[in-house]
Amino acid sequence: MKIASVADVKANLSAYIKASEDELVVITKNGKPVAVLLPMKDDDELERLTLAYSRRFQTILQEAREQLRTTGGIPHDDFWREMEAESTQEKPAQDNAA
Repeated sequence: MKIASVADVKANLSAYIKASEDELVVITKNGKPVAVLLPMKDDDELERLTLAYSRRFQTILQEAREQLRTTGGIPHDDFWREMEAESTQEKPAQDNAA
């Protein structure tokens, strides 16, 4: 893990981006960690990170877990029956005009 100040990262951003390919780069401000540079291998990894740090998404997950805990959820077969019914209702009409 490499540690660098905001000022140093600003002055040498390309070098720190390159360094982040090998190890995390912790960026500090007034001696305290404020951010991390890490490499992105693909769009899926970026999406996972975005969701992991999304307060809104975490709130939705927490609400869903609480609902499952209190209601027990719905049976597996019922879930897929509902999904099938919704997917057949939402299919757009086929346009026969060429």
